[in-house]
Amino acid sequence: MEGKMVEMFEVGPCENGFQLGFLIGQRFYNQIRRRLAGDFILRNQLLPFAQTPQAQQLIKALSETNRKKFPRYWDELLGTAEGSGVPVLEIILVNFRKELLPFIPNTEMNSIADTADDCSDVLVVSDSMAIAAHNEDAIFGLIDNTYLIKGKLSNGLSVIAYTYAGELPTCAFGFNSQGLAFTQNSVQPTKRDIVPAGIGRNFVSRDLEATSIADALAVRPSNVCFLGDDLECETASRLQVSVHEVGSTPFFQANMYLHLQVEQVEDENSIRKQKRAAVLPLESKADVLSLLGDTEDPKYPIYTTGPHRHTLCTTVIDLDEKTFTLMERNPKKGKISHVFSMSSNEFNCESVNSGALARA
Repeated sequence: MEGKMVEMFEVGPCENGFQLGFLIGQRFYNQIRRRLAGDFILRNQLLPFAQTPQAQQLIKALSETNRKKFPRYWDELLGTAEGSGVPVLEIILVNFRKELLPFIPNTEMNSIADTADDCSDVLVVSDSMAIAAHNEDAIFGLIDNTYLIKGKLSNGLSVIAYTYAGELPTCAFGFNSQGLAFTQNSVQPTKRDIVPAGIGRNFVSRDLEATSIADALAVRPSNVCFLGDDLECETASRLQVSVHEVGSTPFFQANMYLHLQVEQVEDENSIRKQKRAAVLPLESKADVLSLLGDTEDPKYPIYTTGPHRHTLCTTVIDLDEKTFTLMERNPKKGKISHVFSMSSNEFNCESVNSGALARA
């Protein structure tokens, strides 16, 4: 299934977070409404749950905690709802999806939703290449309901963020004008790590205003992320973090902790992806793209096209060329939609309709 080329919106600097969110909501009015209308997790689980007394207390606690910690981002969220003309409750629910789902009574559908964001990363730093490549996987209803935000913030920092319609930039991946880039993979929390009023993943990943690795690690989310440079870090609740320096041995990461020593939920999807990646060659960029485009496993392919999950795109961060490349459809085909320079002072970008990455 092929989607349309992702659109980009240049915005800012804005007077405040609300204005930024409002302009984004206004610009992507159609995508946000379409995403919310077709989001089966929102419609079948989150909205019914939101009507219960338990959920109302939980949503209130989550909202207050995140509003106090990140007031500008909270205002962005409210502005997005206002600009797109959708109920603010629905915007809150999709932004807190990961935090709310563990509190919904277990159902067959809930088990599907919990594994809906099964991203993958490949990192390698050798004499021939220094790259981080990432598959962005999400629920099937997000096809054609994502966009790129190229925003200039009030402090002068610029960001480019791949964004799910209605969610905070960037709930997926991005980079800023300081050359700091990141992708993230979600890890299902254990029961002991689930708290009713923690900091939401989308609010942490929205914090692209870091100017160094140390700044970015100052707020530690309960997920796995890659921070541009040659580092891969795994973070968990209770301020747990482990940083791995990537070298010439390729590092594949799905949705499980590999070096942070914490209890974790056994995830068949990630285990099978790790086993498949271990037998594939990774000696060139072509090999990396081939791995991320692999569909060999019939149940949990690295590149997936349904029925519940879909690989929306692949991004390649080239640390030698200082480029951030976005590829749509299977990366084996080399279809490029956007190439961004990470070193330009003007934060310029070049968009192309087709092409292939240079082979290492």
